[in-house]
Amino acid sequence: MFGDNDTPEDKRERLRQNELKYRSSSIQGSNLSDLVGGLGWKGTGIMILVLLLAVVIYSVFFH
Repeated sequence: MFGDNDTPEDKRERLRQNELKYRSSSIQGSNLSDLVGGLGWKGTGIMILVLLLAVVIYSVFFH
């Protein structure tokens, strides 16, 4: 049905679609793994840095 020449992105998307059909862990079907999978490693790193920077700024101004 599916060829062996699928890219890793195709395999991930097929697995994600299959999980959405039979979702057991999430009511809405979106979770952290979907977010991180969509962003990639650079986007995830930037998101973590922004969150850390926000915590530092918050602690400086409101402590």
